[in-house]
Amino acid sequence: MNINLKNLIIIRDQDGFSNFIQFPFFRKSFCFRRLSYLENKFQLHVLLNELRELHEQKGVSHRDFYNIRKVDTHIHAASSMNQKHLLRFIKKKIKKEADSVVLEIAGEKVTMKEVFKRMGIDSYDLSVDVLDVHADRNTFHRFDKFNTKYNPVGESNLREIFIKTDNFVGGKYFAEVLKEVLSDLEDSKYQHAEPRLSIYGRSKKEWDNLAKWALTHDVWSPNARWLIQIPRLYDVYRSKNMVKNFDDMLDNLFTPLFEVTNDPSSHPELHLFLQQVSGIDSVDDESKHEFVHFDRSTPCPPQYCDLENPPYNYYLFYMYANICALNAFRRARGLNTFALRPHCGEAGHVSHLLTGYLTSESISHGILLRKVPVLQYLYYLTQIGIAMSPLSNNSLFISYQRNPLPEYLQKGLNVSLSTDDPLQFHYTKEALMEEYSIAAQVWKLSSCDMCELARNSVMQSGFEDKVKIHWLGPHYKEEGVLGNDIHRTNVPDIRVSYRHEALVDELNNLFRVQSTLKL
Repeated sequence: MNINLKNLIIIRDQDGFSNFIQFPFFRKSFCFRRLSYLENKFQLHVLLNELRELHEQKGVSHRDFYNIRKVDTHIHAASSMNQKHLLRFIKKKIKKEADSVVLEIAGEKVTMKEVFKRMGIDSYDLSVDVLDVHADRNTFHRFDKFNTKYNPVGESNLREIFIKTDNFVGGKYFAEVLKEVLSDLEDSKYQHAEPRLSIYGRSKKEWDNLAKWALTHDVWSPNARWLIQIPRLYDVYRSKNMVKNFDDMLDNLFTPLFEVTNDPSSHPELHLFLQQVSGIDSVDDESKHEFVHFDRSTPCPPQYCDLENPPYNYYLFYMYANICALNAFRRARGLNTFALRPHCGEAGHVSHLLTGYLTSESISHGILLRKVPVLQYLYYLTQIGIAMSPLSNNSLFISYQRNPLPEYLQKGLNVSLSTDDPLQFHYTKEALMEEYSIAAQVWKLSSCDMCELARNSVMQSGFEDKVKIHWLGPHYKEEGVLGNDIHRTNVPDIRVSYRHEALVDELNNLFRVQSTLKL
């Protein structure tokens, strides 16, 4: 077991199992004071050192914010294109492949032209407004309405044709539009992404089908690594008798992964595909009411036959347990491992954040941390990554002005910027740059702040060691100034030194207070 500054509070061994050092004096008032101190301490640092940081950045030849590496650490593949891009793509296919069979409805084969004829529109009629995929004021606190925005023109058939991997055309159109998105990333050179692809847990064949789709259509890019998102839809599958209990769903999700780890020749395509997968995500509407509580009386997965969906904590615990065992097995075989990086703390109960803290390497959203000083302080001390999407949150849960990202950044939490769903929230071709530019304008972020966010995004991402060494420098894993190469990150050593010293001071203060209490 390795102990370092990042896991003195929560200590994980290489297989992901956790041990803890307890601090009985952790109280809301104590953590709130420490967080306020950190925020004010950073403001003092800026007053004293902002000009020195800028001077240090100007002293670096060639490097600036535009040509440092940035990773979109939270983006869904099905909405990774903007609305104009999808509109152009659909129009092109209507014109060029009008007679291609794209659907089978009640045994009848339907061509592209017939699909749009039944809808009463043609390519000329289509516009961004008709497509109606962009989130608006009506989606605020209405996740159900937001989900319908995935259906172009409000038609689930168009979603099936254009943004599904497993459909009548073998996911051909989705692969084509994704390759265009990846090509745009490669043209930008310094922007990278980790798009989420879905595995539902309805069948063990899903993994092989997804891998076959990716390899058949060559959906690959040096600028991207894939994450697998698992929707929490057990109740839907149970009501349709697709699974008998929760264990069936876990079996469908993880058995193929253990099989391919044990014998790569058993799933050759999946073995190749998994080399480009960096993590696993858990997704759904967190604000849904949880009818079941996760405690000692909750049935184990083989006995969990209820029609109600298990709570968030139940999902994450069993995903974490399986991923830990899987990673230990893959590590022993010399294969890449997977990080658990769930959606967490966007809405719902704050206990989700506690579960994320105990199980995850990083989380997406985390805006509810603003209400829980104790957990916010723990996330700071352990530097668990938080991929935040202010424009997404602005349309769904919290207005842009109230988003806690600038406060998190000032306090020193490990935050990064991400897009979530460019199809629903962004207008430009470079959605990630749109996210950065709006944040810089609204919150008056400095060049140093922007570069720090970009460096955090690379550190949080699942790109391989050799890639991060090329982007951040050969010693990027070292703490403090030793791990920073300003010629690659454009983050001044003054800023990195401040962050490291502030964290070490907080950890030292904790142990000092604990020693005083023992006396």
